[in-house]
Amino acid sequence: MAEERLQKILAHAGVASRRKAEEYILGGRVSVNRKTVTELGAKADVEKDEIRVDGHILKPRKHHLYIALHKPKEVMTTLHDPEGRRTVKHLVKGIHDHVFYAGRLDYMSEGLLLLTTDGEFARRITSPASHLEKTYVVKVTGRLTPEQEIKFRKGVPLYGRRTAPAKLKLLKPGDNPWYEVKLTEGRQNQIRDMFKSFGFLVEKLRRVKIGFLSLEGLPPGAYRTLTRAEIAKFRKILGMADASKQP
Repeated sequence: MAEERLQKILAHAGVASRRKAEEYILGGRVSVNRKTVTELGAKADVEKDEIRVDGHILKPRKHHLYIALHKPKEVMTTLHDPEGRRTVKHLVKGIHDHVFYAGRLDYMSEGLLLLTTDGEFARRITSPASHLEKTYVVKVTGRLTPEQEIKFRKGVPLYGRRTAPAKLKLLKPGDNPWYEVKLTEGRQNQIRDMFKSFGFLVEKLRRVKIGFLSLEGLPPGAYRTLTRAEIAKFRKILGMADASKQP
């Protein structure tokens, strides 16, 4: 197997996200063949080199876990909550600490959530550079004007940085209309903040699709593993290696 950057190896093995893996390297927590590595450009061959994190030998995963979950409202997208609220760990059996969330949902939002032990897969799913579309249905406290809809689609200035162009479609008119929103980025509370910038609050928010993958058939709180074909399709879209060896 060819050499790869250490942070990518650690992320793919499910040790930490790529960004967190970089912190491990800079902090002197990673060694290759018994030599501590502190440079982010360092590479290694996971099949030939002895890679350790905090003194523990890295054992590459032969099989990764890929789960589609319908997160209900009032559930935290995390494994542990200091306030004692329900988390995804209460919904998915056997979930452990080395799991990544491919697109988080806030406490009051619901819908499709991807969980995986493949850190690189999760990173690419959430990266705006992948241009992977996420689809949401949203109930709002008021209707946007045609001019506001144009501005919404072009991008909204939030905290000093304009959002990427978005797709917007009115699904159900009324005093509290429903909209379909499609994004290729996913900042924290982005949709809520976008509508708030026009003076409206989001009453309900549900993510119904990530790329081609739909929420259909998954009731709130239910989950399933992705099929081989779904994993392969995602990896092809994301420009990753062939998934023939994936579970």
